[in-house]
Order: sequence, then structure tokens, then C-alpha cells
Amino acid sequence: MSRRNLFFYGLLLVFLNACSSDVFLVHNGNMPTDDKIAQIKTGQSQEEVEDILGSPSAVATLNKNEWLYMSSTVKKIAFLTPKIVDRDVLTIRFDNNGSVSEISRLSEADGKVLKIDTDKTESDGHNPGFFKKYFGGVGTYMPIGPTKEK
Repeated sequence: MSRRNLFFYGLLLVFLNACSSDVFLVHNGNMPTDDKIAQIKTGQSQEEVEDILGSPSAVATLNKNEWLYMSSTVKKIAFLTPKIVDRDVLTIRFDNNGSVSEISRLSEADGKVLKIDTDKTESDGHNPGFFKKYFGGVGTYMPIGPTKEK
């Protein structure tokens, strides 16, 4: 083997060795322990739940009486696409009086893959013609502002 090939393979080995194969597990969220979740019973108030579990990760946008506690573990390897290892969601629903009415817990196994629909709905007014598109703003820009005549 020539010195040139030996140098090339040695340099290649150094570069490949520099590529990280470290696995990073990233934990996100604030899922309470199973012991604390077991203390939650139907009929408890929001204040009692917050004292036991702490603040929720999120409150549902359309229903303020639904608290979500979430956590996830993501595996990252160098530049590869991250992979979700574990996901846990605890949902606590309150009735109109602020008492716990339902407790449910979901894991990653309960999730579903959704197909995103790419169809578009055309609506009037969003497809201006050539002249409207390129000349529709002519005369509307006044950098100095209106002048007052005396």
C-alpha cells in the first residue's frame, strides 16, 4: 500500500471517528408520578388537583375545563431524524362547578397517524387579475401624507 493511500485511509478513519454515534435522550414535559396521579379522585376541585399535581402542561384551547399533563422522550442520534421513544398524556376534565369529572391517560400506542389532505378550496377574491394584481395599488401610497389647503 502506498503512502498516499495509507494517508487517505488514515484521514478517512479520523473523520469517521469524529462523527458522533452518541445517543441523546431528550425528556420534555412535566408528567406527575403515578403515586400523585393515583391521589386524584372525581369530585376534587381544581385547586386540590393543582396542589397535588402542580400546574398543567396546557389547558385546552376550546375548553378551559380540560387540563393536560404531557411528557415525551425523544431519541436523537447525530444528524438523523429524531425518533419518539415514549409519549404520555394525562387529561383531567372538570365539570362546570370546577370538580374533577373524568381522568384519562393515553400513551404513544394510543396515537394514530393522520393523513393530511392536500386538496384546496378556491374562494372568490383571492385570485386578482393581472391589472388588479400589478396596478391595483397605484395612487394609494402617499409618502408625505395629505396636504391641507388654506
